[in-house]
Amino acid sequence: MDGIKTSALFAALLSTICMTAQAEVVKVGVAGPLTGGQSNFGKDDERGVRLAVEDLNRKPMIINGQAVTFAVVSEDDAADPKTGVSVAQKLVDSGVKAVIGHYNSGVTIPASRIYNDAHIPMITGAASNPAVTQQNFPYVFRLAASDNVMGARMAEYAANVLHAKRAAVIDDRTAYGSGVADVFVATAKKNGLEIVGREYSNDKATDFNAILTHIKAERPDVIFYGGYYAQAASIGRQTKQLGLEIPILGGDGICSVDMPKLAAGSLDGRGYCAQGGAPLATLQGGADFASRYEEKFGAKNDIYSPAFYSATMVVAQAIKAANSTDPEKFVPLLKQTQFSTLVGRVAFDKTGEWIDAPVTVYKVSGDALNPIR
Repeated sequence: MDGIKTSALFAALLSTICMTAQAEVVKVGVAGPLTGGQSNFGKDDERGVRLAVEDLNRKPMIINGQAVTFAVVSEDDAADPKTGVSVAQKLVDSGVKAVIGHYNSGVTIPASRIYNDAHIPMITGAASNPAVTQQNFPYVFRLAASDNVMGARMAEYAANVLHAKRAAVIDDRTAYGSGVADVFVATAKKNGLEIVGREYSNDKATDFNAILTHIKAERPDVIFYGGYYAQAASIGRQTKQLGLEIPILGGDGICSVDMPKLAAGSLDGRGYCAQGGAPLATLQGGADFASRYEEKFGAKNDIYSPAFYSATMVVAQAIKAANSTDPEKFVPLLKQTQFSTLVGRVAFDKTGEWIDAPVTVYKVSGDALNPIR
């Protein structure tokens, strides 16, 4: 009897060894700004993907009778559209089965054509310009709220909660910044807000004094900034120096955990931003994700890593449902299936947009962002 058990155990072990030896490696690409002023977001996104792959590889799935493991292929797009296109082609050439990214809308839009033409699915967990999905590329998806949702939400918040009557707008001329600012302006006007000025900057600016001095003369009740967190922090400090201590609003680009710290207290109680998704602490498994993230990377997670983690899991679930690692076979299921993820229920419409994407408004309190609505 012992001999029979030993033989059975040996056979099972041999089968496992053979299966592991023949395991298919599914490469998952991730791209974003790993260097430069927005590297905080890029690294956070990448870490979300790495955590997902680590979880998937704990118990390799069997696809078409073969064990499958996942591997991360990460590239730095430096938040630059030209670099992003080169990175996209590099990822395609490396044989990735899917790409999770990019972060910036201005990079995502041109890069998405490369992936679509190669029939490689791309899911961004951050890029919010509506044009990302308006291209109607069948291989392009967004697991985030679009500017149409976030810009509108902040305009409605300014009018209906802050009771603002006059708003000034600054945008950084990026695809993201201009897009979310355009939506804010259009929705603000519908809600009775007067736009008393629109100023322009860039995503590397540090000195806003001239712009803010001009805005101060227009006596706005709020300022909306279409851009990213480092510049929003500078605007916070410089408005305080100018005695222009009115609410500063923005979309998800300014909604970084580092923004209040960079603002050095200047936005305490007057900084507001919108972020796609529900607060991590309210999500099932959210506390565990935050704890594992901090333990592995020695830092607290930022805004987007849960979405990038979830996007990776969505790809894996589609592969499992299709019983194939061939994008031609599993991509159609991305628009036919409802997925259960860390960020909640995920279903995509025919354009690749997350159906009923939730949005949360945050307020700066001390050195933290607190969800308020």
